[in-house]
Amino acid sequence: MVNKIPLTSKQVRAKPMVVIIMVVGMLLLVCASVISISLGAASITPAAVWQAIVDYDNSFTDHQIIREIRLPRVVGAVLIGSFLAVSGALMQGMTRNPLAEPSIIGITDGAALALAIMFAFFPAVSYTGSLFAAFIGAGAGTALVFLVGSLAKGGLTPAKLALAGVTIAAFLSAISSGIAIYFDVAQDLSFWFAGGLANIDWQRIQLMLPIVIIGMLIALWLARSITILSLGKDVAQGLGQRTGMVRTMGIIAVMLMTGAAVAVAGTIGFIGLVIPHITRALVGLDYRYIVPCSAILGSLLLVVADILARLVNAPYETPVGAITALVGVPFFLYLARREGRGI
Repeated sequence: MVNKIPLTSKQVRAKPMVVIIMVVGMLLLVCASVISISLGAASITPAAVWQAIVDYDNSFTDHQIIREIRLPRVVGAVLIGSFLAVSGALMQGMTRNPLAEPSIIGITDGAALALAIMFAFFPAVSYTGSLFAAFIGAGAGTALVFLVGSLAKGGLTPAKLALAGVTIAAFLSAISSGIAIYFDVAQDLSFWFAGGLANIDWQRIQLMLPIVIIGMLIALWLARSITILSLGKDVAQGLGQRTGMVRTMGIIAVMLMTGAAVAVAGTIGFIGLVIPHITRALVGLDYRYIVPCSAILGSLLLVVADILARLVNAPYETPVGAITALVGVPFFLYLARREGRGI
């Protein structure tokens, strides 16, 4: 799609180091997943978890709990964490804005507003209908943010995009809250605003999986192009890159992955902000490595956050969105202060 451009050793790590990071990340993810499946009201040993996966026996209650409740929850956490992290990486690369991520740029709140409208006016809608409504809302929120940012004097810049995103996100969130209160669907909508993984089942995973696979494949296909785009629009155009097409396809990928994540688990913020920065510090600036590594680390973060959500106030469950916010808000403030210094 674009001409190759060499990156310096400071911009990208050696391939063996990237492989090591990915392998270690996968091992940590497997360990965290086993711990997550073992935790709950019923204490289950790791050996029972392994037996339920490889030699399932429907007559055992522990096996039923693992297969029907805990395993889909962990699989959902792995998928959603990867979707949000890769979405954040794509947005930061395309906009050259270190503060960009779905929950800050208005995509998440657009999807949440669409769900609020569905709960208020179409209460009998199926889960599939809610899923597609979330996609439409994510697209509308994205378009509105880019439109408002482009109307500013001097055109769309990373700073203006962030300001437009925060403003539109607050506006859409306020409308969602108003709809929830007026139409008495606040209790139904509270789960989506808090963010959680408790209601994930195999049916929801099967519905979102084909759509988000498309989004992930697009992200991997665009990885080299976004590496060039992240170096600047002028550099990318000078190398013959079709920047408009790259951004359009990237936004489509982000909308698919974020829309599915919000429809299944609600508004879980800051994974798309924190993970891409950690990944770039580990593997450099080549998005061929950033995308897969972000997927692994994003999954790891959400699985660990889900474990903490069940331990912080046991036996009650804390919204997982609150756990990710505890990590993300200080990190966001640090980045905002650093960027304010011109670093």
